[in-house]
Amino acid sequence: MIKAVILAAGWGIRMNPLTLTKPKPFLSIAGKSILEHNLDELQGLVEEVIIVIGYKGELIKRRLKENYKGLPIKYAIQEEQLGTGHAAKAALPFLEEKFLILNGDDLYAREDLLKCLEVNPSILLREVKDPSPFGQVLVDNGKVKDLVEKPEEPVSNLINTGVYFLNKDFFKKNIEKSQRGEYEITDYLKEFIKEGELYHRVAKRWDSVSYPWDVLRITKKILCDIKEERKGKIEEGAKIEGKVILKEGAVIEKGAKIKGPVYIGKNSRIKSGASIGEYSSLEDNCLIEENVHLERSLLGEGVQILSGVVVKDSIIGSGCVLGRGVLIASNRYRDTIRAEVKGKIIDTKRKGLGVILGDNVKVEEEVCFLPGVMVGSNCSISYRKVVDKNIPPNTKI
Repeated sequence: MIKAVILAAGWGIRMNPLTLTKPKPFLSIAGKSILEHNLDELQGLVEEVIIVIGYKGELIKRRLKENYKGLPIKYAIQEEQLGTGHAAKAALPFLEEKFLILNGDDLYAREDLLKCLEVNPSILLREVKDPSPFGQVLVDNGKVKDLVEKPEEPVSNLINTGVYFLNKDFFKKNIEKSQRGEYEITDYLKEFIKEGELYHRVAKRWDSVSYPWDVLRITKKILCDIKEERKGKIEEGAKIEGKVILKEGAVIEKGAKIKGPVYIGKNSRIKSGASIGEYSSLEDNCLIEENVHLERSLLGEGVQILSGVVVKDSIIGSGCVLGRGVLIASNRYRDTIRAEVKGKIIDTKRKGLGVILGDNVKVEEEVCFLPGVMVGSNCSISYRKVVDKNIPPNTKI
């Protein structure tokens, strides 16, 4: 069987503040990291996985170790962040002639990976309405003719998903660094197709994780697909509507209201009078006190939300505490929400977006967050502050 290479070494800067304390493929949705969701899809398709790690890679090794559900795992280290081509070459000593490569921070479907494995060499594409944010691929008669990285004017509605079924010959050619100072897999592919043939397959399902708010969209999809499971305790008098995934040790108290699909992790507690709305995902050991309303949001491990707080369309990092009466605004009249990323204002194309908190943020009572604000890890926000702009990590205000 074939081996797979998962690229998981990058910094994921556009995903800050969520990636200040963990690598992007390690972000957790419904009890599993993005990386683990992809490993599930690879089960039975490959005989071994080589994960290329770099930034905070020790967290990945510590969790996955040398085996995931019977699938052997080895690790290659990318010492410097010099691009996808450079990362892929780090895995070559572990590989046979043919191998599958995929990004560790996007989500793929088993059926599409299987299609890509039908022919070598090949690339997995996706047809989209708006290709402008992506690398685009020109094809003819089932073969790739050119790859163009985010052209000013679209040249194709087929985009590159970052999945390749290749062989070692691809990496024998010498290429130059790209304009951003990296060695790109796509540049190796461009060199190859000058003389050889590269086939393609078109994916039915693929989700790109580029910005923090993409996690909210993907959470919704995962919760719609996941099977119901009720291993925790639901007290008599709790009102449950729709699909609930309730893990071991979790408790939904009498008088609490749950509208699924919702994921509630191990040993979490939803107190009487709390309300959890659809498309919410709570990792392990979360505490939701009385009169809290939560919907369309994702909570990391160990989050505490005290009474009287409303959380919508938000991502709350692990270990955060929201004090009583905290208000999170999630829409701005009829406009889509704009957010600041790497010093640039980005249109999120979402009409609802609350706050995005990094890990271990402590928020005192009656703080108000305006839509689209991002707060770095290990921040403290004092009583009755109005937060209307991004806050860097390790800040007290």
